[in-house]
Amino acid sequence: MGVSGVITILIAVMAYQRRKDIVITRLDWTFLILAISSLPAWALTSDPLWAVIILTAVDVLGFGPSIRKAYHYPFEEDVTFFVLFVIRNVLSVIALEHYSMTTMLFPLTGSAACIILILTILWRRKALS
Repeated sequence: MGVSGVITILIAVMAYQRRKDIVITRLDWTFLILAISSLPAWALTSDPLWAVIILTAVDVLGFGPSIRKAYHYPFEEDVTFFVLFVIRNVLSVIALEHYSMTTMLFPLTGSAACIILILTILWRRKALS
């Protein structure tokens, strides 16, 4: 947990330092509204698995604007950020004492989303070069 926390803080600091012009589209607002609308369902569930499923869905929706930006502006994205996310999530899974859908869904889905984002960035960079 400590390593995951430190990596998360490092990523946040790097993102803030390297921020670019921020453009918010209607699609970005759609992802935000979908993510926020799922939070009441999370608050009402008493089953940990359903809570993790809902929070994982919210997190995946958060990748929508990043994938849109990576597709249109692949040279503005820093692959290192997303590699760090994958490393953080893999370390989180390795550190688990108990493996179940409830404990592994969120970090594995986050890793998969980051890998898709990394591949999108690299594919678009190659296509535009």
